[in-house]
Amino acid sequence: MGNNTIIKVEGLSKQYLLNKNNAPKSDTLFGNVMSGIRNLKDIASKKEMIDFWALQNVSFEIEQGDRVGIIGRNGAGKSTLLKVLSRITPPTKGRIEITGRVASLLEVGTGFHGDLSGRENIYLNGSILGMSKQEIDKKFDEIVAFSEVENFLDTPVKRYSSGMYVRLAFAVAAHLEPEILIVDEVLAVGDAAFQKKCIGKMKDVSNSGRTILFVSHHMASIQSLCNKAIVLKNGQVDFPLSDTDACLKHYLKDVVTQAKTEISSRTDRKGEGNFRFRNIVLKDKAGYVINAAQTGADLTLEIEFDLAKDNITNLALAITIYSDEGREMFTLANHITDQPFNNVNRKNVIQCHIKQFPLNNGSYLCNIIAYKDSVIEDYVLEAFHLEVEQGDFYGTGKAITTNQACFLVNNQWELK
Repeated sequence: MGNNTIIKVEGLSKQYLLNKNNAPKSDTLFGNVMSGIRNLKDIASKKEMIDFWALQNVSFEIEQGDRVGIIGRNGAGKSTLLKVLSRITPPTKGRIEITGRVASLLEVGTGFHGDLSGRENIYLNGSILGMSKQEIDKKFDEIVAFSEVENFLDTPVKRYSSGMYVRLAFAVAAHLEPEILIVDEVLAVGDAAFQKKCIGKMKDVSNSGRTILFVSHHMASIQSLCNKAIVLKNGQVDFPLSDTDACLKHYLKDVVTQAKTEISSRTDRKGEGNFRFRNIVLKDKAGYVINAAQTGADLTLEIEFDLAKDNITNLALAITIYSDEGREMFTLANHITDQPFNNVNRKNVIQCHIKQFPLNNGSYLCNIIAYKDSVIEDYVLEAFHLEVEQGDFYGTGKAITTNQACFLVNNQWELK
C-alpha cells in the first residue's frame, strides 16, 4: 500500500450457496422440523444448490481522510462489501489490507448486547476497539450527550426503540476514535434532524484525518458528505472510485433508464403489500395524458394501484422528486396537506394536483411510498422518471434557461 493508503482491496469476491428448492415453512412445529432436516440434507449433498456471487472482482484503494460513498441499487453488493471490510463475513476470493481500527454501524441490532445496558455497551464497544477504560471515560459524556438517551442509560438496550438504539450506536461508533468509520443505510431509521446531526459529526470525524465509508440511497447525503464515491452494480464495480459528482452522474443516468420500467414490474420494492403502486400517469389541466410536465403549467399525477383486499383505510402517500444530480427538490404528501384517505377501494382514483408546476426544465427522478398507520405498505426507490419541458412560468413570453435544476417562484414588484 502507498504511504497514505488506509484500505486496499484487490479482486474481492463473495460467494453464497443458495438452496434452490428450499422447503416451505409449515404451520406446525413438526412440519418446520422436517423442513429443516430436508434443507440440511440438501446442503450436505450439495443438491439443488446454486451459486450466487454477491461481489465479483472488486478492487479499489482508499486514502486516509477520504469520505467515500458506496452507491448502487438494491442488491448491488453495497452491504456485503461493508460486512467484508468490517470482518463480519470473510471473502471468498481476493485480498484486503486495512490499517487502523474499524468501527461499523451496519444494521439495527449489530454490535450491542441486548441484555446489557447502554452504559455497559459503551464500555464493551470501546474495549473491542482496543481502548482503555480511561480513554472511554474521556469520551463517555460526549457519547451520552450526542445520543440523547441519558434517561435510559442504565436500561438494557433490548428495550430501546430502533431510533434510540441507532442514536446510541452511532454516537459510540463516531466518538470512540476509530481510524475508519463504516456506516450503512441504518441512519434512515432516525429522524431528519438526527440524520443531519450525524452527517455533521461524520464531517468532523473526517476533518480529524479519519476515513469514512458511507452507504445511503439518499443522494443528497452522499453529495453533502463524500469527496469520493464508487458505484456498484450486480456485485461488480460499475464506475471506479473517483469524484463524487462524476459517480452520481453515471449512477443517475443508469437509474433514469431503469425508472422508465413500469412500476408494477419492479421487484426491488419494500412494504407489506396491501397497497401496491402499479403506475404513475401524467395529465395536463384538461385531463389529457402527457409524456412530460411543463414549467408553469398545471399538472396532475394520477396513481394507478392494486389492493390485496377490497379496501384499505388510513392511507398516506408521498412522492419525493429529485434532480438528476440527486438533490431533493420537494415532497408531495396527502398527510402533510391534511387530506387523509380514510377508505380507499379498488374503484377509487388517486390524483395529486399541482398548480403552476414550479420546477425548471430538466430530468427528475421520483421515489414513491405508501403508509398505513405508519407502517410501510409499498416503497419504490427511483420509481419513475419525470421529464419537465420549458414553459412560460410568469406568463410574460420569457422562458428561464439554465443548465441546473431550480425552482421558479411567482413574485410581484412595485415601485411606490
